[in-house]
Amino acid sequence: MIKRLNLLINLFIIAGASLCHAQNQQQEKIYLVPMCVYEGDTIPCVQLREVLIFKPLKFKNEKERKEYDRLVRNVKRTLPIAKEVQRTIIETYEYLETLPNKKEKDKHIKRVEKGLKEQYTAQLKKLSFSQGKLLIKLVDRETNQTSYELAKAFLGPFKAGFYQAFAGLFGASLKKEYRPSGEDKLTEQVVLLVENGQL
Repeated sequence: MIKRLNLLINLFIIAGASLCHAQNQQQEKIYLVPMCVYEGDTIPCVQLREVLIFKPLKFKNEKERKEYDRLVRNVKRTLPIAKEVQRTIIETYEYLETLPNKKEKDKHIKRVEKGLKEQYTAQLKKLSFSQGKLLIKLVDRETNQTSYELAKAFLGPFKAGFYQAFAGLFGASLKKEYRPSGEDKLTEQVVLLVENGQL
């Protein structure tokens, strides 16, 4: 009887040990990283991304904290649109340079304008007033030109003036410039952190 009990205990110990060993083997992960040779030794060579560090923000009250959180949300929502505007402008400008005359260029700009309206009108209607104002500034940041200058260059002064007047009805301005070292300092900090994946 004692021999049987010892045999059962030994079987349980062996089964438990092999089960633990199998679980440990499943949990081990192998990471392949590039290698480089340094002073005769082969070592892992890992490129770390840049980490931005800013002075910690101090909020006077809960209202300021909520305003900051709102700014972060607004930047995350509008920055991709501003970057898409920049890509569209570059592509449109490069394509316009290949067209032979003004008539063809005007025709292409009308197609682009129509396509942009179809693609972005629904998305832009969902933006809040503060997000719309921020988008105007972020477009200036990404393109180094105000929204008014862009509208004037691509659509002409009449349409640019119309859009400026329309924006003015709501207390906004297409001529608003982005000032990263002035009034938009905190916005610039948030943009950099969002672009770097830290927010």
